[in-house]
Amino acid sequence: MQSPSPSADGRASDLPAYAVLLRTLNRELNRSTLDFAHQHGLHATDIHALSVIMDSAEDPDGPATPSRLREELRLTSGAVTACLDRLERAGHISRVRDSADRRVVHLVYNPHARSLAREYFSPLARATEAARSRFSPDELTTIATFLGTLNAALAAGHEGQT
Repeated sequence: MQSPSPSADGRASDLPAYAVLLRTLNRELNRSTLDFAHQHGLHATDIHALSVIMDSAEDPDGPATPSRLREELRLTSGAVTACLDRLERAGHISRVRDSADRRVVHLVYNPHARSLAREYFSPLARATEAARSRFSPDELTTIATFLGTLNAALAAGHEGQT
């Protein structure tokens, strides 16, 4: 099935066209991540957890913790523990106690696992860079602003939901 493409001037003409493009992007990203999960004996939830752990390494709020992961993924404490146990057994993460407060546990994406993911997802990185190279710096700024604004609006829509 071929998805509708943007209008001739390179812009999606309306909201339904954007929706199709976003759903198509979501399907393609899911296909890649679920293939990675399957090849490494992980659950879809494990991949979402790894994503949160990886992204939180750059977060000004600090590294991920089990409670933060529970909130992000909207899982029970038991489900988070099971997920972290699987990820730790598979060598993807480590649980590290905070040096200032030993009660706090930080979740660290292990370098070997990060390297494994980087290698697996290198075709995605190349495709992303090839697509980015077609746009000017100003256009990339607009695209990044759109994606950031959309992500913030979606996240705000989920606040307060359980």
